[in-house]
Formats: sequence, C-alpha cells, structure tokens
Amino acid sequence: MDKAVILARGLGTRMRKTDASAEVSREQASIAETGLKAMIPIDRPFLDYVLHNLAEAGYKRICLVIGPEHDKVRTYYTQSIKCKRLSIDFAVQYEPLGTADAVGAAEAFADGDPFLVINSDNYYPLEALSGLRHLAGSGLAAFVRESMLAGGNIPAERISKFAVVQTDEQGFMTRIIEKPSEQVLGQLPEPICLSMNCWHFGPVIFDACRAISPSPRGELELPDAVQYAIESLGERFTAMVVNAPVLDLSSRCDISSVFDKLAGSEVSL
Repeated sequence: MDKAVILARGLGTRMRKTDASAEVSREQASIAETGLKAMIPIDRPFLDYVLHNLAEAGYKRICLVIGPEHDKVRTYYTQSIKCKRLSIDFAVQYEPLGTADAVGAAEAFADGDPFLVINSDNYYPLEALSGLRHLAGSGLAAFVRESMLAGGNIPAERISKFAVVQTDEQGFMTRIIEKPSEQVLGQLPEPICLSMNCWHFGPVIFDACRAISPSPRGELELPDAVQYAIESLGERFTAMVVNAPVLDLSSRCDISSVFDKLAGSEVSL
C-alpha cells in the first residue's frame, strides 16, 4: 500500500475568521484569509510537513483533493518544488459537499487499491501513518485521548468535543460517537480513543460513499459512509490504537503552537 489521499477541499471557515489574540505573521494572515490551511507557512507550507511524514512512512503516490479554485496548491506542487520521493496527483471536488464526497472524488486515483485518507490540516505521527500502511484490511488510527492532551497543541476543551471510537472485544470499530457527552465518556473503557480522520480504506468505501444521504448538516460525511460500510456491506475496521498526538491547524490561534513544534524540522519530499 503506497497511495494516500489528502482532503484539502475544505472552505477553512474557522481559519478565515480574524482573531486579535492569535500570533501570526503578515504572510500567515494573508494565507489564512484564503482559508487554505494546508498552505499556511511554517517556514514552508504546512502541507509539506504532512507530506514528509507520508514519505517517511513509505507512501509514494499522493492525491490531493482540492477545489477548482485552488490553483495555488496545484501550482506549488507542480511548478514551485520538485518531489523526489513522492508523485502528486490531484482530484477536484467541484462543490464542498462533505468529506465522503471528497473521498469519492479520488476513486479513479485509488483504482481498486487500498489507500490512506487524512486531513490536510492535521500533522499525523509517523507511527500512525506507518501502522495503517501495514494494516491487513480496513481500519483507522484511534488516538489515545490522554496522549493528545499531553503532547498535542489542541486545548482540552476542544478535545472533549472530539469524536470517540467505540470498539468491540476484538478491537474492531463499531461506531464513531460525535460530540460525546460526559455520561457517554464515563461508560467507555479506557483508554478513550479519538478519531482524527486517519483511515485505511479499500474500494468498498466508494460504494458506501455513494449510498449515504446528507447528514442533518446537509453534508455527505465520511463517518456515515464508514457506518454504512460496517452495517450494510459487512466491512470491518480495525481500531489501531496510537499513543501519540496529532497537531491541528484549524484556526489562527493554532498557528503559533504548530510553528513552535514544526519550524526547522527536516522536510524531504
């Protein structure tokens, strides 16, 4: 397995919002106004660090799912830099219809092969990317909440609202619980693990993405497609427990903490 799909189509609504308390440079603020979180400069575009870890984990073929207006991303990765370890393709999601629709845009790239799916605004630890690459069958990285709190950049109040992974006794995911209540969290066994949209998929996911209806938010959402794959298509998803944090770049207040952790890091694409 050497294919990875990166979801970079989001509108970046939270990143576009100005925040007087956020420590950002003029260049960072300029990119933030466009909503292109993946291109926020941390010495170099944030997405470069994400791609470096993919290369380190053994992935070779990358598909960036972008919008038709994202010429800046396409130009940077086709003209501004040369990648020696990675080949980068593009899939266009013409309307921001949700994460399941974004994955569906990469079906031709997947071409029947297993592939990784990650967000463009998260920096995932190498052990998660490598572990999923060697996983036999579909699965997701289930990030231990305490590790996220201890080593990441996401405030505890935000993490408390993140989706949690529910599993059976064999370690297979049964469902993702969005915005769990304290009562629900109290009923889950330790360690409590979070979904950060880091998946190993096979081709069945495309059938699931086509089968679901829009959520109450009006979007075709990937967790709904995964649930459909489990309940209607008989797919099993291994919950691979990861004791390492994910860095998040959702809003302007995240930029300085991500900069502190990544600036100066080696990048080899």
